[in-house]
Amino acid sequence: MIDNKKTDDHPVAEVAWPARGAAAARRREKKEKMGRAGVVILACVMALLFLVLFFGGRGGAPAAWQNATKLAAMCGGTVNVSRPRPSATGADEHFGGLLAPGSDRRACRSRYESPLYYKHSPFAASPHLLQKLRDYEARHKKCGPGTPQYAKSIDNLRSGSSNTEAAECRYLVWLPYNGLGNRMLSLLSTFLYALLTDRVLLVRNTDDFTDLFCEPFPDTTWNLPPDFPVANMSQLGVQSDDSYGNLLRHNKISNHPDRAASQPVPPYVYAHLAHGLRITDQLFYCNDDQIALAKVTWLLLQNDLYFVPLLYDIAEFENELRRMFPAKESVSHFLARYLFHPSNSVWGMVTRYHRSYLAQAEERIGVQIRMFPFATIPADDMYRQILACSRQEGILPEIDDEHEPEPGNTTGAIDADGAASSKAILVVSLHADYYERIRWTYYEHTAKGGGGVGVFQPSHEERQERAQRSHNQKALAEIYLLSFSDVLLTTGMSTFGYVSSSLAGLRSTMLVVANDQKVPETPCVRAVSMEPCSHLMNFKVKCKGKTVDKEELARHVKVCEDLPRGIKLVD
Repeated sequence: MIDNKKTDDHPVAEVAWPARGAAAARRREKKEKMGRAGVVILACVMALLFLVLFFGGRGGAPAAWQNATKLAAMCGGTVNVSRPRPSATGADEHFGGLLAPGSDRRACRSRYESPLYYKHSPFAASPHLLQKLRDYEARHKKCGPGTPQYAKSIDNLRSGSSNTEAAECRYLVWLPYNGLGNRMLSLLSTFLYALLTDRVLLVRNTDDFTDLFCEPFPDTTWNLPPDFPVANMSQLGVQSDDSYGNLLRHNKISNHPDRAASQPVPPYVYAHLAHGLRITDQLFYCNDDQIALAKVTWLLLQNDLYFVPLLYDIAEFENELRRMFPAKESVSHFLARYLFHPSNSVWGMVTRYHRSYLAQAEERIGVQIRMFPFATIPADDMYRQILACSRQEGILPEIDDEHEPEPGNTTGAIDADGAASSKAILVVSLHADYYERIRWTYYEHTAKGGGGVGVFQPSHEERQERAQRSHNQKALAEIYLLSFSDVLLTTGMSTFGYVSSSLAGLRSTMLVVANDQKVPETPCVRAVSMEPCSHLMNFKVKCKGKTVDKEELARHVKVCEDLPRGIKLVD
């Protein structure tokens, strides 16, 4: 039965810890040793419970973030004082050499601190990938904005020069499009393409994409300067005269090996790889077309998809991809951890919330729920699907229907160290309804086997606001909170869920998306790979020229579990 109370009447972060009495007993035993520090910690824990129970969501969606900030300030940073530890895999602050040392720690705290929060690091980066990243960093530092090489390339672009043979540096300009999850997967794919083609990646920043991420490359910037001479970049699209497909149709560039060598190329080419691309645009993913595009100094690219699986079908890239990523499902995992580091403002939101609400749990379960406009079902049906999936895959703690929780219950399970066994469920959704239902389940029932179960939701924005920076900052913070989970339940086809899984290094369980507004018979599926699904529909292009080993490709590029028309990488 749906609770018809307004969501503002309920806290955004709620908790029920039946086993907290055991922790209190241990605190009493250590009281003399703790002294004043113990009193402070105890007061902070009580303040946490007070804020969570009474003020968690009364101020609207941002309140839980604000309460985490207030609590950290009240306690001088001592709340949940057990600091994150390096994962059992031995990941260091540079992710095993993935990140180069020497960056300013104060300018980007997440770059050095995030390795301490991740629970999983299932792969070791290959020596070839590490070398490619170091080579790229040197190239970006040599050719990036503010260098003589960049200035020379800009002068040639302004003059309309297409003398690419004399150009020392070639560039790839990424144009943002669609929501945050789509942008992150698109940017990740574009960076891999830059690695494969020896280009320098530059990002056209929009206001809603500002102050989300740190600069990923040491001692330089990836931001495209505002005086870039190509006008009206926000208007570029499939109909643009400078698009690769239209340039091919009008014979202004050639993908024929015999003619391409002698025919001059334009000073820049726009690659339209977003939804709605035509067959001539799809030729971008063909080997002969990549040979032709290699002559272009400035390549502008717009895309909202994860197109990495399509790069595996290009013969020019086959050997490099194999050497960089011996494990195919590690591509997005490594590149996301290398490229994306939340800005200090976003990272502050992440760490304050994590320490205030999640850090003391023995196990963290991330639940990401997305209802797509094309696949809506009633909230009751969606909640039943979540529960059915949980029972099928054993995700959420089972409840004990025979025993009601008692006040002051101290029967929680105790681990070998004497700490109460506890689980935190982090619910990430635009809506509060699912969080409320899960919260009340564990408020009214004990978990089987004892132990505490806390249920939390940082925000509920009700609708996606793609053009708002504050919305994107909270969304990015929640992506990272999810990525620190031990277990993930995400929504199929959701790029938000894909990014969280890639960062986490986890194969998530995915809720099956409704078809024609009908509840799916199978509630969820387990991902066979942590790689995101490429949602490119209606790919009909037939490439000519050199091809890859199709049998080998078929073993590692499969149909997605959550989208039959999509493809993904598997091992």
